[in-house]
Amino acid sequence: MAIINVAQREIRCKIVYYGPGLCGKTTNLKYIHKMVPETAKNKMISIDTETERTLFFDFLPLDLGTVHGFQTRFHLYTVPGQVLYERTRVAVLTGVDGVVFVADSQPNKMRDNIESLRELAQNIKNEGKKFKDFPLVLQYNKRDMPNAVPLEQMNYYLNSQLNARSFEAVASRGVGVFDTLKFISKLVISKL
Repeated sequence: MAIINVAQREIRCKIVYYGPGLCGKTTNLKYIHKMVPETAKNKMISIDTETERTLFFDFLPLDLGTVHGFQTRFHLYTVPGQVLYERTRVAVLTGVDGVVFVADSQPNKMRDNIESLRELAQNIKNEGKKFKDFPLVLQYNKRDMPNAVPLEQMNYYLNSQLNARSFEAVASRGVGVFDTLKFISKLVISKL
């Protein structure tokens, strides 16, 4: 849920990058952080434990303007994708305004993508929100892999029920990263 700071005339929105382990969530955030001007972002914070990592930073987008005279600030998070960190994912999703679901385009990762998307749907429902109405963008990452699952199949398995906007990406090179971010940001703002 967006937080409104009247004193600073600012609306703070939370966007979470969600998906299976090693799908490219962290790569997305690192690329965004690297490319956003220093004056528009805070330091990236990494919360590391022995076996997991959650990244966070916030930034002030330069091209989205204001909402009723309030500047929008986005807090971007990743969640650990490994199955055993479900509690951490649930905690990070608390108060979320929008989600980028990052799917790995490799054939051997399709089952992980499907299971992670199902878990996300349940977690959003547990937040008291309707998943089909929730601001969600799918990012099909690792499209440069020689064995990448065809786009039609990615959509069939992950998006046929949702009909969410999807983007192809190669996060390691920045391809599709900002297109995805801009679209989820606009979706979140439109819900405000």
